[in-house]
Amino acid sequence: MSRVFVKNKLNGVIYVYESVGYWDKQKKQARNKRKCIGKLDPATGEIIPSHKIDLADLISSVKKRCPKPVLTSKRLFYGATYLFDAIGEKLGVTRDLQTCFPDIYRQILSLAYYLVLEDRNPLSRFPKWALTHTHPYSKAIPSQRSSEILRVIGEEAKLNFLQLQGQRRVEKEFLAYDITSISSYSTSLKQVKYGLNKENDSLPQINLALLFGENSRLPVYYRKLPGNITDVKTISNLLADINFLNLEKVQLVMDRGFYSEANINALFRRHYKFLISARTSLRFVRRKLDEVCGSMISRQHYTSKYGLYFASFMLDWGYSEIKKRRGAVISDSRRIYLHLFYKDQRATDDKIAFNKLLDTLEYELNSGNRIPEHEKLYTKYYDIRESPVRGIALTPQQEAIDAVEKYYGYFALLSNGVKDPLEALEIYRSKDLIEKAFGNLKERLNMRRTSVSSEENLEGKLFVQFVALIYLSYIEKAMSDHNLFKDYTLQELLDELDVIESFEQPGHKPRIGEITQKQAELYDFLGVKCPS
Repeated sequence: MSRVFVKNKLNGVIYVYESVGYWDKQKKQARNKRKCIGKLDPATGEIIPSHKIDLADLISSVKKRCPKPVLTSKRLFYGATYLFDAIGEKLGVTRDLQTCFPDIYRQILSLAYYLVLEDRNPLSRFPKWALTHTHPYSKAIPSQRSSEILRVIGEEAKLNFLQLQGQRRVEKEFLAYDITSISSYSTSLKQVKYGLNKENDSLPQINLALLFGENSRLPVYYRKLPGNITDVKTISNLLADINFLNLEKVQLVMDRGFYSEANINALFRRHYKFLISARTSLRFVRRKLDEVCGSMISRQHYTSKYGLYFASFMLDWGYSEIKKRRGAVISDSRRIYLHLFYKDQRATDDKIAFNKLLDTLEYELNSGNRIPEHEKLYTKYYDIRESPVRGIALTPQQEAIDAVEKYYGYFALLSNGVKDPLEALEIYRSKDLIEKAFGNLKERLNMRRTSVSSEENLEGKLFVQFVALIYLSYIEKAMSDHNLFKDYTLQELLDELDVIESFEQPGHKPRIGEITQKQAELYDFLGVKCPS
């Protein structure tokens, strides 16, 4: 492509054309196509763009191997979005989005960049941000246009992206799985239901399931669920989705809300490794606790690193499977490890909470404000006598109280792969990372409320927020690995890089503003080459 200057002999104006060469197969000779892009200013020598030309069409017509022509002077913030570009290339996010969403991947990236950089701001403020920042789409996305983009994020393309990203993420690491609730004021979303709200919010909700890598500290997968679905019922679909995503060597870590015999059998059936918390009230756990309650709390079972006591046992799990074709039940024995732990502070906290419950029960009985849901507790922990003269007399049933307090301070983990109890504890504690991921989604990425009125927009918004979470999680991991949180908050680090500017003038290559030694070191800590 070249520029041709043609002077009009009648008025003396010099018109500027873009000339593109091509081969004419019929005439068998080289030809040129010209398109007027404006006229030359005789005073300044600059090109005055034609009002008839669509600059977007002009830019899109330039071949990929040629640099984009700069038609106006610009001065934009560049440092933070450059960081996101580099992370996207490193993690394959940009490439996978381009593969799955070839028409709108730049818009998705720009919206994700905005969500990460602008703490808790709604998408409606994107146009103001776009005026001052470089970003993949390079243009503003009005509120109505962003709604259109969210609506066209299809299910098949979304799952393809998760599949591509999942294959990049999983490599000999445990995947933490958990569910959070997202409250909603909407009456038009079908899956908004009243359920067990994990933040004690009185609104109806949807549930969001998330799979999160404990070593990579990056999200792998998510799924939207109806608000009234309990945790334990989600495992069968999770396993089906993992199978669809072609994740290999799956190792899952989950809390006790996902425990059931059926779920453990399903994990064994698919040959997945797992680590899961179990209630101490389970029969086989309680039997082992009764055996070791006296001997476990001793010096030889104590670890100063974690400040608790531990014991471990190998058990036989009664595995069963129903063959679909024949309906036959196959029973077998599988090896499983039971890890038991006791912590003094946990026992104290449990007893304080239990005594507060007893105080509440006594107040309700003495005041006559009995609650129907507490009737079983009244009779379990108290002998209640009433007389017209003395009123209500309560006698605590100490044996029942002692039986409950006997197991305070204990907790249990089950695994079919982790033999060492302290290793199991370390892995399980890392599951807290997923709680931080939920916090990032709700707070920084503005997902505490659904804030949409249609199913399509909700699906699209969740996907863009998931993409943003990948970038956010990468940055937080790098900051944690290099101990940067002692000097910066996440926002302070992004602000430190965001002030770096880029300058564009017609006829010149883009230039990058000054970069301090501190900024260069931050790029290095984040695993990104310093811009030049």
